[in-house]
Amino acid sequence: MSGLSPYVAGEQPRVPDLLKLNTNENPYGPSPKALQAIRQAADNRLRLYPDNESVALREAIAVLHGIDAAQVFVGNGSDEVLAHVFNGLFRRAGRALLMPDVTYSFYSTYCVLYDINAQLVPLADDFSIVASDYTAERTGLPAGIIFANPNAPTGIAMPLSDIEAIARANPDIPVVIDEAYVDFGAESASALLGKYDNLLVIHTMSKSRSLAGLRVGFAMGSREIVDGLNRIKDSFNSYPLDSVAQVAAVAAIQDTAYLDNTRHAIMQAREVLTRGLVALGFEVLPSAANFVFARHPQHTGLDLSQALRARNILVRHFKNQRIDQFLRITVGTPEECERLCITLAEICR
Repeated sequence: MSGLSPYVAGEQPRVPDLLKLNTNENPYGPSPKALQAIRQAADNRLRLYPDNESVALREAIAVLHGIDAAQVFVGNGSDEVLAHVFNGLFRRAGRALLMPDVTYSFYSTYCVLYDINAQLVPLADDFSIVASDYTAERTGLPAGIIFANPNAPTGIAMPLSDIEAIARANPDIPVVIDEAYVDFGAESASALLGKYDNLLVIHTMSKSRSLAGLRVGFAMGSREIVDGLNRIKDSFNSYPLDSVAQVAAVAAIQDTAYLDNTRHAIMQAREVLTRGLVALGFEVLPSAANFVFARHPQHTGLDLSQALRARNILVRHFKNQRIDQFLRITVGTPEECERLCITLAEICR
């Protein structure tokens, strides 16, 4: 394990007057109903183990997506769900796992951890995922396909028709779509689950539902895949979700009005932020997430991130050569986005 390079999460410093736009946290906080559920659950029942099958949560997810509860797998954040997916679905005797060359960097970490051969598929020049790269005939069966939609850190979304084409063209391998940011403007592939048994769709409660501190993630797919993931989970940790997290997640899922209000507020702020950055000379990729990916032709990404940090504003900068001039900027409240743009204007001058 000495050669393993772990995933590097966005930093979480404790600094006064810090504007934290580096980890894609939701600026509006959880549903009031979720907070009420947390308060009600924090009583003497905490001496008991939680429901290891998370029945109420899986049923709530199933109702939301129009599937059966037996098609839902839950875990301690979507990263744990992904870990079980890589371990259970992609370890195929050296066969290659297809994934974009620019995507969620935890995928590469899991490939090293589980000794999976990763075949990186280059994004197009405009940083979009090219569906035909995954539908073309190839020699040798891959271990599977995985990508985020909207992709991270670009924020670019793939049309549902392209995802369906990929699932249809690869019936003998798992096709995994990581939809951490789907509620901010993309189409969910969960609508295709009734047609493709090889499809697995992963969601998190950390972004659109503001429960990053509770760690709740889930996957939706065929009963056979979910059963396999449960076997792996129960061989690792039978109680990944505590009872407080389960009741809060159920309440957040059922409060659809609050979700719609907050996600639309973020989407509107994203458009205003994009216009503000463009006015400052930035190139901003088209985003369907709760962040934007932007670069400036006259300032390096590293210089900009350091200058912002010196002014108590955190954004995310990646060292990957292809994207090292970009900043990934979380969409905050309108006031936070305005502070960012004012500060960037001072820096760029």
